[in-house]
Amino acid sequence: MQPLYGLIGIILNHSFSPAYFKKKFAEQNIDALYEPFPIPYIRELPALLENNPDLAGLNVTIPYKEAVIPYLDEIDEVADHIGAVNCIVIKNGWKKGYNTDATAFEQSLNPLLTPHHTNALILGTGGSSKAVAYVLEQLGIPFQKVSRNKKEGVLTYEELTPELITQYKLIINTTPAGMYPNVDAAPNIPYSAIGENHLLYDLIYNPEETKFLSLGKEKGATIKNGFEMLQLQAEASWELWSANREIPE
Repeated sequence: MQPLYGLIGIILNHSFSPAYFKKKFAEQNIDALYEPFPIPYIRELPALLENNPDLAGLNVTIPYKEAVIPYLDEIDEVADHIGAVNCIVIKNGWKKGYNTDATAFEQSLNPLLTPHHTNALILGTGGSSKAVAYVLEQLGIPFQKVSRNKKEGVLTYEELTPELITQYKLIINTTPAGMYPNVDAAPNIPYSAIGENHLLYDLIYNPEETKFLSLGKEKGATIKNGFEMLQLQAEASWELWSANREIPE
């Protein structure tokens, strides 16, 4: 039986994973398939699994990284701490969730960090932001989350002053603002306060340079998009699927 892997989310037309794994499987002569599975509601996951008994693993993207958890039989310790899952290993009907975003983000971010990056702003409060927050905790970098909506302990964009921006030299966008096809959008922050000691990291990879990154580059900031992180999380997912670790028979 040829193993099947896939990606669940809502809009998957321009997603990275299907093309990446198709190429990987072809180049490495791996006898497996990878397919996108757009589902409008997470409650459709059980039916998807029932209709595709060959499924051995899934990646999870926006907006289901948190919502998928109740549908799993088990989640590993890191994913449980983060509260978000982007990789599922499936064996004999048993579904175990992992978070490979965290490992990938840390590996991608680490080479760019300097002594200036003593605290961070995380733009967004979704599932990806939780993986970013976990990594910053592990690195000992204090952070402040920002959201469009007022929440306890979270700043709104309206509260971001130029003075605040100068204090946070690491700014990470975990929102879809600026993602293709809405390439003219960008998080609403005071870009005038960005300087050469800032590092702007955007989890978006399409387009290669979002407006968020472009505006930062104009001010002399170091910029990084999410393409390397995507590659790293995909490879981490494949390692988990290949190993079928800790899944009961």
